[in-house]
Amino acid sequence: MSNDTKTVLLSGVGGQGAILAADILSRVAMACGQDVKLSEIHGMAQRGGAVTTVVRLGDSVASMVADKGSVDYLVSFEKVEALRNIEFLKDGGALLVNDEFIKPLPVATGAAQAPNGVAESLEQAGAVLVPAEALAKEAGSVKAVNVVLLGALSTKLNYDEATWLSVIESRVPAKFKDVNIAAFKLGRKFVEECSA
Repeated sequence: MSNDTKTVLLSGVGGQGAILAADILSRVAMACGQDVKLSEIHGMAQRGGAVTTVVRLGDSVASMVADKGSVDYLVSFEKVEALRNIEFLKDGGALLVNDEFIKPLPVATGAAQAPNGVAESLEQAGAVLVPAEALAKEAGSVKAVNVVLLGALSTKLNYDEATWLSVIESRVPAKFKDVNIAAFKLGRKFVEECSA
């Protein structure tokens, strides 16, 4: 990784594991000798509300603030949340999105309509749509979507794969270690094959 500070925005809804993903990312950067600043907005996270986390990584990070147009990597756990946060992505930034739509409460209750053309809008913005739920199931648990997305993100950051795996092993319960390692590798492989 270069000496410049890099900014990662993780967005999703409560219960998808965005907070754990941010923690793992932060620990990987610190294990590689980098400074890290982290900011979390939980909203109504436990009720399926929006969750956004900013992780800034570099040799010396002054602030955890991410302004519109300043994010190097936007990793979204859900398509509508990706659209909601896309204005933060800088020109030339990477957009990695779980190819999943979770109905917001107003849509689920019939009080509002789901937006149209979400996937098309994201693809036009250069998004890599990752089938994270299917890959997590393949790894052994749908709950590993967050680690699939970390695997996808790992292809964009210059941290050694062994460091990622070591941090994941230390942060997840022992009984879920193998599932999460498999999920990480599947996410990484998917993006590598998309880029080939």
